[in-house]
Amino acid sequence: MSIPKSSFLISAPSSNSGKTTLTLGLLRALRNRGYGVQPFKCGPDYIDTVHHSAAAGQPSLNLDTFMASGAHVRAVYTDYASRADVCVAEGVMGLFDGADKMRGSSAEIAALLDMPVVLVMNAQSMAYSAAPLIYGLKNFYPGIRVVGAIFNWVNTESHYRFLQDACADAGVEALGYLPKNEALHIPSRHLGLHISAETDYEAIIERLADIIPRTVNIGRLLEVTALNALVEGVENRREHLLVPTNTTRDLHITVARDEAFSFVYHQNIEALRAFGEIRWVSPLSDNALPPTDLLYLPGGYPELFARQLSNNQPMLASIREYCENGGLAYAECGGLMYLGKSITAGNGTAFPMAGVLDCETTLQGSRMTLGYRNVHWNGLEIRGHEFHYSVLKSHAMHAEDAFVTNAKGMPVDTPFFSRKNTFASYTHLYWADNHGFIQHLIDQTRKTPDNDGR
Repeated sequence: MSIPKSSFLISAPSSNSGKTTLTLGLLRALRNRGYGVQPFKCGPDYIDTVHHSAAAGQPSLNLDTFMASGAHVRAVYTDYASRADVCVAEGVMGLFDGADKMRGSSAEIAALLDMPVVLVMNAQSMAYSAAPLIYGLKNFYPGIRVVGAIFNWVNTESHYRFLQDACADAGVEALGYLPKNEALHIPSRHLGLHISAETDYEAIIERLADIIPRTVNIGRLLEVTALNALVEGVENRREHLLVPTNTTRDLHITVARDEAFSFVYHQNIEALRAFGEIRWVSPLSDNALPPTDLLYLPGGYPELFARQLSNNQPMLASIREYCENGGLAYAECGGLMYLGKSITAGNGTAFPMAGVLDCETTLQGSRMTLGYRNVHWNGLEIRGHEFHYSVLKSHAMHAEDAFVTNAKGMPVDTPFFSRKNTFASYTHLYWADNHGFIQHLIDQTRKTPDNDGR
């Protein structure tokens, strides 16, 4: 029996409506039914994608129209959708919330990819009043198609009947609900779900996959979001995904990946593959770097694993030796913290780190820094996203001549640091649509490893 193609974007009126809970449960429920499920995440979130990937058994891809061009977003979606039975995209914040009005919003992405929208509504303190809210979301912007609604935190069947009436009068089909159930709660943190070894995410996802089909009509959901054809332009997608032929292609590229370093854009790694062979390493458990020409230390939660990272002296020494000898390295956010002299936890305990960069970071008196970034560096323009709670306690690092702005074009004090051939920033860059960044790093490699700056 052929499985119908289906694609939809799960959005909501606001954050904390239950988008991620519903998405994870649907991904696993569909996977358990034998569907090939491809997850996507609208926006810059690199935490939800980790959970998506676990639930679906496939890597989750970011769809972000601020960090990348519309052509790139369409190409990524089409490439992965062409291999799937069902595509599920989780929206970012509220349906129309973007970096600047609708720019980069779930609605903009839904319109770009012609993905039908399924709303998830927090109905804990709402009944028929859902009708005007749904009507407004459906009709505010004619470029999108809101085809259904699923309600979260529904108390009783009679409560759901009020919500069904609201949907009928708003012209949107009610597709079911999730009952109020504290057992389905997942610890959250701004920008997505907190990743913690203390939470059994697998058990929660399986529980969601078991409960959701009891009250959500998955069959009807697939019917109202069925696709007749994939997004146009399959034949042109590769020009937006492949690296130009003049790149260096024989590098040994080492990427840190473990519980402490997990904030990675999947397409960034795919772009790296065109420059050479990818090798994975765990700063938590491995003892040394393999032969390496380019070291990438992504972001993550090094502060949660500071003691283990600090205790792994052989790996700290290996990375320190590599960088001190002029090895090319790029570190972002958590990677920057790891390469510094120390990380001070919220309780005041300082844990020594690699000491490659002349800085100390701290979680004491921490404040959230959040927002899109546009980096101008040596004639190169590249975009990304900054999200962290730590701050630089002190530093004497060399800052590159880089100009950084936010989504509205206003200057932001987010330096791009360097020492010898090590480059670091708090910004998580998205270079999958700007392959020149990696080549630029390679071209910037300084021939004199004893040079601490320009």
